[in-house]
Amino acid sequence: MKTILVNLEVSAALDATLACSIGVAKEFGSYLEGLHVRPVQPDVIAAGADGFIAAAPDLVAGFEQDARERAEKLRDAFENAVRSAGMPRFLEPGVSGPAADWHLGAGAAANVLGSYGRIFDLIVVGRPVADSLTPSTAALEGALFEAGRLLMIAPPSATRIGFDRVLISWNGSTETSRTIALAMPFLDRAKSVIVHTVEKGTVPGPSGESLARMLERRGLHVEVVNHAGDDRPVGKVTLDEAQRMGADLIVKGAYTQSRLRQMIFGGATSYILANVEVPVLMSH
Repeated sequence: MKTILVNLEVSAALDATLACSIGVAKEFGSYLEGLHVRPVQPDVIAAGADGFIAAAPDLVAGFEQDARERAEKLRDAFENAVRSAGMPRFLEPGVSGPAADWHLGAGAAANVLGSYGRIFDLIVVGRPVADSLTPSTAALEGALFEAGRLLMIAPPSATRIGFDRVLISWNGSTETSRTIALAMPFLDRAKSVIVHTVEKGTVPGPSGESLARMLERRGLHVEVVNHAGDDRPVGKVTLDEAQRMGADLIVKGAYTQSRLRQMIFGGATSYILANVEVPVLMSH
């Protein structure tokens, strides 16, 4: 995890997103880049005598000012946070140790994050919050589906990132297998790893015991917990058990079922993204 991109938005999760990204950067000695994506100025027009014909300069100027002030506020928050953490600004290539820099993008956040994020080892985003436009669900999903990288989702309650006790939400799927491979640097640092399965949420694939044996070959201390399931949604079972077992971090493949199906019928990924209170690592 030598290169980390953190997506910054004015939101309830901003402090947590900064804390998690800086914590990972310091743990791995990483380069951390703060990214804010400014929206592209819309084509604002006003009604004239003959219809919608004239640009509205006052609205355009207001849009530009708001966007500029938001970017400046986020840059200040990022630079203050990394300075407080004792991280220097960008170091020359080949020089080791954690360092930080700032990048301002423009366009649709989902597109920018999904494209620019492809060159980083890890992308950190804030967890979407109910009844709020930020952190952006679209930006999170853009990174998840388009970047091809590991995502860390930081909930507003996360004041630190822990590596002691990591829970893998194992369902036998390709998505979770890929996430585990990308998350291996975190697992290698864990004091204990829990392989947790919910029987009604699995797909055809290796058992939790089989996964545990492979992880033990890496020298990891692994515990297997199989849950038959009950009336609770699979995602709720996972979060309840993670809390009961004191997990600092959750590793989970995203959208084994299609995103559309989960939007309509619900699913473990959707539930976790809406409710998780510890950082979670995901990929698709």
